[in-house]
Amino acid sequence: MCLTIPGRIVSIDASGPVSRTARVDFGEVERTASLLYAPDAVVGDFVIVQAGFATRRLGEAEAREALEYHRQLDELSRSNGPAARPTPTARPPSVPT
Repeated sequence: MCLTIPGRIVSIDASGPVSRTARVDFGEVERTASLLYAPDAVVGDFVIVQAGFATRRLGEAEAREALEYHRQLDELSRSNGPAARPTPTARPPSVPT
C-alpha cells in the first residue's frame, strides 16, 4: 500500500528535452517530479507524486482535506507513542530437517 501526500508545485523547469519537471513542496521537504503525466500542471497546483512523476492534479479543497487527514494520522501516531508502532520481529529459528 502506498500513502501519497499532496504537494504544491513551487517552480517548473521546461528546459528538458523530453518533458518538464517541477519542484514540489510537501511541507517539510521539496522534491523534483516529472510532469510527463500532468502536462497541464502550473505553479501553485497541488499534485500527487509517485515514483518521481506527478500523476494527478488535485483541486485545492481536495488537497487540503487530504493534508488534514495526514495531520490527524500523524497526531494520532505521536499520541499513541512507540507502543502503537509495529516493531520488527526476529526471524524464526531454522528448524533442522
